[in-house]
Amino acid sequence: MNTSVSNDETGVVDGWYRTLRWVFVVAALWNLSGGIPGVLFPADMYAREFGTPLNDPVLTAIYRGAWGTSLLYGLGFLIVATNPLKHWGIVVMGGLGKALFALNLGYMYASGWTSKVSLLVILGDLIFVLIFILYFRALWAVRKVHAKERLIT
Repeated sequence: MNTSVSNDETGVVDGWYRTLRWVFVVAALWNLSGGIPGVLFPADMYAREFGTPLNDPVLTAIYRGAWGTSLLYGLGFLIVATNPLKHWGIVVMGGLGKALFALNLGYMYASGWTSKVSLLVILGDLIFVLIFILYFRALWAVRKVHAKERLIT
C-alpha cells in the first residue's frame, strides 16, 4: 500500500501524514484502554469512576453499552490510522463524541457524582478534541493544495 500523499521535495506533507497515522493509533489506544475493561468489567470501572458499587443489572447493561461506544470509537480511530485523508468522517463522529462526553463528565464531576479519575478522562478527551481540530485545519489546507495541483496539471 502506498502511504505517500505528496512528492514534494521537502517531505513535509509525507511527514505530516505519518504523524497523523500515529496520532490516530494513540487515539485508538486511549479509547481501547477504557473500552475493553469497561465492556469486560463494568462494575469495576463504575466503582473506580463513581466510588460506589454497581449492583443494578439494568444500569450495568447501560454502563457496559457506554463503554462499548468507547471501544467502537477506538476501532474507528484504527481505521482512520490506515488513511487519515480518506476517513475524516470517523474523526467527525469521534471528535463530537469526545467533546460531548467531556462536557457531560465535567458536569457530573462538578455535581460531585464522579471521582477525580474523571478529570484524567476529561483532560485526555479534550486534548484529542484539540488535536482533531488541528487535524481538520491541516486536512483542509492539504485538500486545497491538491485541488490546485489538479487544476494546474
